[in-house]
Amino acid sequence: MSIINKSKLIMLASAGMLSFGTMQSVQAQNILDQMAVKLKGNTNREVSFANKKSAYYLTQTQANTGNEYEYFEGMNIAKKRIFSGFSLFVDGQQLDNGSSTVTVYPYKMNRSFANGAQSVLWLHDFKNVVEVDLSSVKGKRIGIHLKGIEAENISAQNNLMILKSIEGNHVIAVAPRLGNINGGKLEKDQLTASASAKGFFIAVGKTADEATALLKEARKNSSRWKKERKERITKLLEKNTYFKSSDQQLEESLNWMSVTMDQLVSEQQGYGIYAGLPWFNEYWGRDEFISMPGAVLVSGQFKWAKDILKSFAEYQNTDPNSKFFGRVPNIVNPDAIDYHTTDGTPRFVIELYDYVQYSGDMELIKELYPNVKNSIEGALKNWTDDSGYLLHANNETWMDARRNYDKRSYSPRGTRANDIQALWYKQLQAGAYFARVIGDTANEQKWEAIAEKVKKNFDKDYRDPSQKFLADRLDPLGIPEFKLRPNQLFAYDLVNDQDFKLQMTKICWEELVYPWGTSSLNRQDLFFHPFHLAWKHYHKDEAYHNGTIWLWLNGIAMQRMIESGQSDVAYQLFQNMNQQAMNRGVVGGLSENMDCYPHEGKLTKLTGTYLQAWSNAEHLRVWNQYFLGVRPDMIAKTLTLAPRLPKDINDLEYKSFMGEGYLKGTYNKAKQSYTYQFHAIDTEVNLDVWPFNTQKIKVKSGDVLSATQTGEQLEVRVKHHGRVKQSFTLKKNADRLATAKKQAEVFKGVKFCEPMSLDHHRVMQKTFKGRTGF
Repeated sequence: MSIINKSKLIMLASAGMLSFGTMQSVQAQNILDQMAVKLKGNTNREVSFANKKSAYYLTQTQANTGNEYEYFEGMNIAKKRIFSGFSLFVDGQQLDNGSSTVTVYPYKMNRSFANGAQSVLWLHDFKNVVEVDLSSVKGKRIGIHLKGIEAENISAQNNLMILKSIEGNHVIAVAPRLGNINGGKLEKDQLTASASAKGFFIAVGKTADEATALLKEARKNSSRWKKERKERITKLLEKNTYFKSSDQQLEESLNWMSVTMDQLVSEQQGYGIYAGLPWFNEYWGRDEFISMPGAVLVSGQFKWAKDILKSFAEYQNTDPNSKFFGRVPNIVNPDAIDYHTTDGTPRFVIELYDYVQYSGDMELIKELYPNVKNSIEGALKNWTDDSGYLLHANNETWMDARRNYDKRSYSPRGTRANDIQALWYKQLQAGAYFARVIGDTANEQKWEAIAEKVKKNFDKDYRDPSQKFLADRLDPLGIPEFKLRPNQLFAYDLVNDQDFKLQMTKICWEELVYPWGTSSLNRQDLFFHPFHLAWKHYHKDEAYHNGTIWLWLNGIAMQRMIESGQSDVAYQLFQNMNQQAMNRGVVGGLSENMDCYPHEGKLTKLTGTYLQAWSNAEHLRVWNQYFLGVRPDMIAKTLTLAPRLPKDINDLEYKSFMGEGYLKGTYNKAKQSYTYQFHAIDTEVNLDVWPFNTQKIKVKSGDVLSATQTGEQLEVRVKHHGRVKQSFTLKKNADRLATAKKQAEVFKGVKFCEPMSLDHHRVMQKTFKGRTGF
């Protein structure tokens, strides 16, 4: 809703013509429609919807442009292509998508054709059904053709159109929306019906009978299904990801990213999070658990989080004779389970710990402790060295691209990558905590000792006085390799030197972080690739982790800048990502990759998946945990409130979930105030408003905590039902002021990385003669 419309509602409510309750109801009812994105002309963007089970539908707003997503256009189920979209007809004339105006909503897509006809595309939750509504038709008969299916695979059965899917053994049934279900007519490869049918249903089953039964169910229940889907997404935005601001772009982009993130949280094979669409509609260990905080924890979707952890635990390798004993999979899809990843398993254990911190659910620790124990003991048996480091193959970190024909890694990081050691350290710490809860004292002490050994050795082995950053890895001979990559941003827990961490953050930002995202390799490196897709010069996998932008890395890059007192700088990147989600690529979401350099006269090209889970999730995580600064620890029954909001934000209202309840937070820049209302939460708050002294404050459900800056002091109040329970003043902390001064000196004039001349990069002199494509 525009600010003008909000103002009108407020004016009516103030005049007594509309109650504030009614106003809120109107706003709640319309929140999804307020988010509408209208596209016309030559603006062509990807749009996708998922059914929360195993199906998604991909289209483009104006025309299928023949990009790398063309192959996956249409309906896909459990990694099988079903049909490649559809064409609509009126009296035999095809309706032209290219000249249409498209309006995308979180739950549907409307298309207005030049001749006045209107179509609406729907998916329904947990149903393999596509609904196409067609209205305002100036003609007698309407028709639909499903693309990508050969004529010999199309037949009629009781006047229904029956088709065999492009891939797999699915059967598709198509029927008119209204009137007689058998009122259609198959004419070559097109089903036609009276215009009074108002569109078509497309249902997919294992057999024709199953698909036909689903058609009948859809015709009977689609109105209810639409209502339920809309209510579910509205609940997500009004409850779990509730956020309001006078900054309409900020509000709209965060709402949209919450919706597109929700598309990827599914029940395809147990519970999980798709790594990305279109070609990663499957569960990947590392992607799953990198995404989990931003996807389901910060939004309080704890049941999803619990089910995801339990589902993945079922796939753990439990064969004590396997070298992968204790690992959770790299990939879980309907056709295969693969264990070739080393970071998925530490992240599984770490996310169990994060889940318990947010939810307070200690019972799951007891249930999954055998998995935790196997994960650590399997690593100690098969994958550690004398220094305590976690070993791995070249392709077992997230930088895993390699040649198919000789298995040679394009970005070798074996045998001890810095981020892997940081994850291993946190896995050991989490495991020791779980052992303490269970009463397994022997393993608690054992794992804590190994964690300390790793940390002690890390500072010695990964630092060099001549270098301003950490070694990216120790090679098989134990020699440190000082390539400047973003992986070191994950290793700060293993570094005690605060001054070094400031310098490391600055060099990473200025050499790796561009205004459009974070590069996987320093532009000064001889193997740096300015473009992800430059088939004339090299295979795309050669560039995948050697220069290509990875948007998920923005999360840790912004986090480190915020921790260094540079919220305003970090927010520039955050705003750029918001603009990208709303103006480029898939409507409302972030892609997997981008070219590092823009092509001459053009924007940097989006590449990889059009919608990537960890890109969206890390954006949402850093917003909640570091800009808003809400970090619960229901294990210790504490809550850190450490807002680090940039100067460009004037006001906010939001909810954060933890335990059995939530807090509602507000911020007002003009009043220099923060307010927190606690609902079903009894905890000890660690109030951390920079640069004032921190303060521990016990609060109970119903309390309202306010912190207002007045001059050089922070006035803090805790009220309960309007009565002041606590009141005190916090002063600025001298040590924090000194730290802020040091940070300001280090980051004075800090700027984004900028492209260099292409002549500087020797890979652009190469000629690629292999096969292009996927």
